[in-house]
Amino acid sequence: MAIFQHIAEQVAAATGKPFQPDAPRTLGGGSINDAFLLADGGSRWFVKLNRGVEAQEMFAAEAEGLNEMAAASEELRVPRALVWGEQGGQAYIVMQYLELGGSGGQAAMGRGLAAMHRCRRDRYGWHRDNTIGSTPQPNGEMPDWVAFWRERRLGFQLELAARNGGGRGLERAGDALMAAFPALFSDYTPVASLLHGDLWGGNAAICSDGTPTIYDPAPYYGDREADIAMTELFGGFGTDFYAAYNEAWPLEQGYAVRKNLYNLYHILNHYNLFGGGYGTQAQSMAERLLAELRA
Repeated sequence: MAIFQHIAEQVAAATGKPFQPDAPRTLGGGSINDAFLLADGGSRWFVKLNRGVEAQEMFAAEAEGLNEMAAASEELRVPRALVWGEQGGQAYIVMQYLELGGSGGQAAMGRGLAAMHRCRRDRYGWHRDNTIGSTPQPNGEMPDWVAFWRERRLGFQLELAARNGGGRGLERAGDALMAAFPALFSDYTPVASLLHGDLWGGNAAICSDGTPTIYDPAPYYGDREADIAMTELFGGFGTDFYAAYNEAWPLEQGYAVRKNLYNLYHILNHYNLFGGGYGTQAQSMAERLLAELRA
């Protein structure tokens, strides 16, 4: 395919070394993009392809996020993006290929994530928008975390849910929560930490040499608890991970309630992507949070 020849030329230009890869090998695991391994016997690169201008923007944001995270933690091996762009209507991103399948590494992952979270800014958000799955994720920077979460996260997803037929029950619970959730931050002001943004078990792994890695990010600067909360949403992280993270940087009092607010964002996003029972789950989570706030 012409796209792979173009990518090979871009890789050679970026590395300063000839690159004549063998036939691309299809890789599984992605639900949004097509993934491939390009290798020439000397170097190996992970390639994602998609179509359209939106995909080009998505890959450009992913590349910036990967490289920002890679520079923030020595204990995590975040794959660095090498080149990205568009050719013949196909968008692409090329990054380091990591051999996965190792064991252990959970404690190192916890320490590495804590180190990445210590990379901070003085405003919440990021300098560019990106995506959470295939949903747009607005990141316009704001000085106030409650306002950011209301406007850029919870409110944005609730508006999408209303347009997607979420129903009056979800709308009522969402509106009430929008008014009530600032109480969770009456005595807690999080620092603006560099976040992965989509840290579930499918976006983290152990490399074959035992080094932890995280990838497929939706990064921005925000409350580190949002990353930790998502690790609990679908599982996949061991007790050593949480023990090491808390040893490096203990979580604050009130996390047990705030994590449900942060995970509601992801359940709403799942509803907006996939529909089905996620709408009912989101309504139930919102109502439970309201009950805790009113108790």
